[in-house]
Amino acid sequence: MLSPLFIDTFLLDYHLGHVLLLAFVASLLGVLPFKSRKVIAAVLVTFGLIFSVSPFTTMPATYILFGLGLVIVGPLLWTTADS
Repeated sequence: MLSPLFIDTFLLDYHLGHVLLLAFVASLLGVLPFKSRKVIAAVLVTFGLIFSVSPFTTMPATYILFGLGLVIVGPLLWTTADS
């Protein structure tokens, strides 16, 4: 069994941006079998909003700018998708 001190020292190297990025990649990999650009666009917009509204103090500004980029790219992908 792992000691709580080992788990704590492992988790101190990560912040909210890493967790959101991992969830974003996992959800993108999860929707790829659908082969629907609208579903992928919805995931992009959703995570873009989550990245954008997350607290600035819990992660670097790079992740918030990444979220703004996703908010811009997501609707573009939605409008160019087939119905």
